[in-house]
Amino acid sequence: MKDRAAKPQRLLVTLLGDYWRGRKDHIPSAALVRLLGEFGIGEQGARSALSRLTSRSLLVRSQVGRRTFYGLTERALRTLDEGAERIFSFGAREKRWDGKWSLVAFSVAETDRDRRHALRTRLRWLGFAPLYAGVWVSPDGDLERVAAELDDVGVSNASLFRAEVSSYTRYGDPVGAWDLRELRGRYEAFIRRFTPYRGRLRGGRIKPREALVDRTRIMDAWRSFPREDPDLPSEFLPSDWPRRDARELFLEIYEGLGAMAERRVNEIVAETGDEETPASRVA
Repeated sequence: MKDRAAKPQRLLVTLLGDYWRGRKDHIPSAALVRLLGEFGIGEQGARSALSRLTSRSLLVRSQVGRRTFYGLTERALRTLDEGAERIFSFGAREKRWDGKWSLVAFSVAETDRDRRHALRTRLRWLGFAPLYAGVWVSPDGDLERVAAELDDVGVSNASLFRAEVSSYTRYGDPVGAWDLRELRGRYEAFIRRFTPYRGRLRGGRIKPREALVDRTRIMDAWRSFPREDPDLPSEFLPSDWPRRDARELFLEIYEGLGAMAERRVNEIVAETGDEETPASRVA
């Protein structure tokens, strides 16, 4: 699994969610710029990300003299809470399956590309995949949540079903909506990539600065699996399916690095506590 280029906007929300959620005070913009600098993101990229997140109503900006501060909006907090519940509960236990599939059939005009993209992204997050272009399926999809997403995106031409597959399985087998071979490869690559981190953690060879970067990297890598893995019933999976090993690795490293990573964040905030933001550089 290759390192993907860090996405400053997502990275900022992740950092604020992990280390600043629950605090009433906002964080100085200079500290946020420094935090992103830990991941190789320059000042221009950092301030652009702050501006864009503010325009998307995910961050709120405040000013005290020449100093600029940012905090998470209620919308951002709701999104983070929903995401955290999905990320940390994913793969925790084997679900009992009733043999029925959840299906969403919808129609969105080809010209309405933004709406189509938004709906597909949200369906992926809820564990659905396209059986056909306008028919998405999940072994245990929450259709009540799907209905809420349809309303939020503004798609009314849709139908929701719970159904069993007929004996004619050569026609549209739902399991075929996912590439399990590719998914296995992603899990195995995740394990290969982060197993050395486990060794360094257990050997006490990670410093606070490394802990912040490593902890965020493993979160960024793990968070894609709830979107890509439908959590299929065990009868559809091989006995050596690698998700459990990947999940245990994620939790050990993420939780084990927590205290050191938070220490590094607090150091950066303290170091930038007295810095002023020139008016020409306010994001």
